[in-house]
Amino acid sequence: LFDFQAHGESGGEHITYGKLESRDAAAAVAFVKTNAPGERIGLIGASLGGAAALMAEPPLAVDALVLESVFPTLQQATEDRLAIRFGRAGKLLAPLLTCQLPLRLGLSADELKPIEHARSNRVPKLFIAGTADKHTTLAESKEMFTAAAEPKEQWLVEGASHTDMRSFTPAEYEKRVGEFLRAHLQSSTNTAQH
Repeated sequence: LFDFQAHGESGGEHITYGKLESRDAAAAVAFVKTNAPGERIGLIGASLGGAAALMAEPPLAVDALVLESVFPTLQQATEDRLAIRFGRAGKLLAPLLTCQLPLRLGLSADELKPIEHARSNRVPKLFIAGTADKHTTLAESKEMFTAAAEPKEQWLVEGASHTDMRSFTPAEYEKRVGEFLRAHLQSSTNTAQH
């Protein structure tokens, strides 16, 4: 576990909605590869963490991705959050915020589209979404899954919002995520031994 830049105990001036955080994810993967050479690696990324995992360039050198509640585009994420606060009118305010990105962060909303990276990422992916999520709507989660390259799986968690899915349904989470990771992280020799 680690903190992205400008999160938790890590330094940094700004959150960049996955762009620079993707470098942090790549550094974490490199650390694991150095400290556990030859081991297969799975990554679980929730919301911004999933966006950072998808937007890494080059793609992260992992063997499986579990992606929870990942927004397809920053524009959609901004609209969703404003709609929660201000209702439908909030979506109209989104361009006022996203147009400030180049001045504040040196980025544009066009650079912050995890869905575009999901289209070409060939790592096995498990997308998890809550059916009651207002921060990344069910329609957006389905859009992300549909656009993503194979291999992929989707699990829609009935009644969950933009939350820690493991806390919401611990036994089912451990079963589904555990099965997915076992399927993609155990080599055939490890499987034969178990």
